[in-house]
Parts: sequence; C-alpha cells; structure tokens
Amino acid sequence: MNFLDVDDLTTDELAAVLDRAATIKADYRETGPSDHFDGRTLGMIFEKPSTRTRVSFETGMTQLGGHAVFLGPDDIGLHGREPVKDIARALGRYVDVVMARVYDHADVVELGEFASVPVINALTDRAHPCQTLADLLTVREQFEDPTVAWVGDGNNVCQSFVLGAAMTGLDLRVATPEGYGVDDDVIARAEGFGNPPETTHDPEAAVADADAIYTDVWVSMGEEDEREEKLRAFEGFQVTTDLLGDRKLMHCLPAHRGEEVTDEVVESDNAIVWDQAENRLHAQKGLLVWLAEQ
Repeated sequence: MNFLDVDDLTTDELAAVLDRAATIKADYRETGPSDHFDGRTLGMIFEKPSTRTRVSFETGMTQLGGHAVFLGPDDIGLHGREPVKDIARALGRYVDVVMARVYDHADVVELGEFASVPVINALTDRAHPCQTLADLLTVREQFEDPTVAWVGDGNNVCQSFVLGAAMTGLDLRVATPEGYGVDDDVIARAEGFGNPPETTHDPEAAVADADAIYTDVWVSMGEEDEREEKLRAFEGFQVTTDLLGDRKLMHCLPAHRGEEVTDEVVESDNAIVWDQAENRLHAQKGLLVWLAEQ
C-alpha cells in the first residue's frame, strides 16, 4: 500500500495511523527507542532540500530500530540516468519502504506503481500528506472540537490539510486570494467525506470564531519567478497579532517572517508551530509502523 495523499487511507485507517502515532510518541517518551523496524531500511529520495522531512524520517527510523538511506539529486537523479520506473524497481529490491520528496506529483505516482514496497509522498507540488498527519496529531493534542482557519495560498500543504480535515470531521475555513484557491478536484474529494471546507476570499471572515489560524509561505520552492506577483496578490493575508488575537498559530515551516506571518506572531506564546514540527517525527513513525503491518 502507498501513501501518496491523505485520502489513500480510509477514515478508519487514518484514525488508526493517528492512534498508532500517539501511542508510539507516548511510549518513546517513557521507554525510549523500540525495535518495530529492526533490520529494515527506508530509502529517501530528495529532489527538494529539507530540514524537517529528512531529519524527522531519518531520526524516526533510528528510533524504530531501523536504518535510512539518503538519496539526493546527485545520487539518484529522477529522469536522468534511468527512468523513474527503473529506479522504483531497483529500490524495491533493496529497501523496505521508499520515501520521496519531489517536485512533480506524477513521479511519486510512478514510483508507487512500479516499486514492490510501500511508497510515501514526503511532498510534491500537489500534496504534503505527511505534514497533514502531523497537523492532525497536533490538533488532537491541543483542542477539543476546534475550528481552524487557513489563511494564505491554497497550495500543496493546504490541499492535503483540506482532505485530512474532511476525513476527521474538523471544521475548516479556507481564505485565499482570488485565483489561488484549492483545486476543484480536492474540494470534490473533501465533499465525498461529507465535510468540505468553507471557502472565502476574506481572511477576517475566515478567522471569526476560529480556534487556530494555519498559514504557509506564499512563494513555494520552484515558484521564485512568481514572487513579486504573489506578494501583490496576497496583500492583506498576512497573519499579524491583530488577525491572530488569542487564537493559536499553525505553520508547517519554514516561515518567511515578514511575509505570510510576522516575526512577533511566530515568537508568541500562541504559536504551536514547534509542536507541529515535532509531530512530523511521531506521525511518520506511526505511518511507517502501520504500513509495515498491512
């Protein structure tokens, strides 16, 4: 089974992964590393640079008793020396799980089609489901029956969070500038779970009565040529102390302080961004162990 976006799981399976993550987190804090992945190896393909993704997966494998192999652009160039499908077939003979952080979502789909082991999407231009697992684990720990407002770009992080919110019954409002909303097919998939987000172009309306505000960078990796256009389009969408109020701040990081969020907000006691960052580690361990049991 592959994990290429959140709704590759059923609602029950998503709940099971989050339950397993919470248990593994608690067990690690009480007893330390485990042997869940003793003798097993994770192959990690990276086209995009990363802090949280690499460290959380590599550390997670160590804490589970396994081993991770980093494969950067100079080690394994997708569409370079050999086709993606050949890389997938070869890795499937060496490792127990493949994780890929790449630009084109079609590449993880092809890896998943031809690898004989589970493939995990650790970020593509369309989705970031591992981040959503961490987000949902954080929401579970911080709130009871909350409303979350997304303010900013309807990007890959937002799209996966929309699906995760729909699947877990989380009330979500999404405020984006015109032309930067969530893809129609993602909204349709969320509607299939009976809990689509409210959408608006008004940040103030989105955050009214919300318990938390979630934002992300306006200019993602690979979009640098759109920077000036986006900064103009997103005027009025910055999360300031006035917009945040007494709500919690969520952000997948890294934050472009002074753009989508002010430095003061990130440094405030209302920021739970470091809990989200830590939960990448625990949520991904939960996913790895759950996948190994299937």
